[in-house]
Amino acid sequence: MKKTCKFFLKFLGVLFLLFTGTFLVYLFNLDMKLTAALEPLFLKHYDKIERDRHL
Repeated sequence: MKKTCKFFLKFLGVLFLLFTGTFLVYLFNLDMKLTAALEPLFLKHYDKIERDRHL
């Protein structure tokens, strides 16, 4: 019984930390800030790709 209770409390703690982390990412729009910071690298990569321009 005691082991089950400890496991359940740890599980709830991990869920709370994950929820808090995702909430902070949402609140401060960190996903789009990271994407904006990486955009020059993405553009550099995709500009190198050869494209078939035949119509």
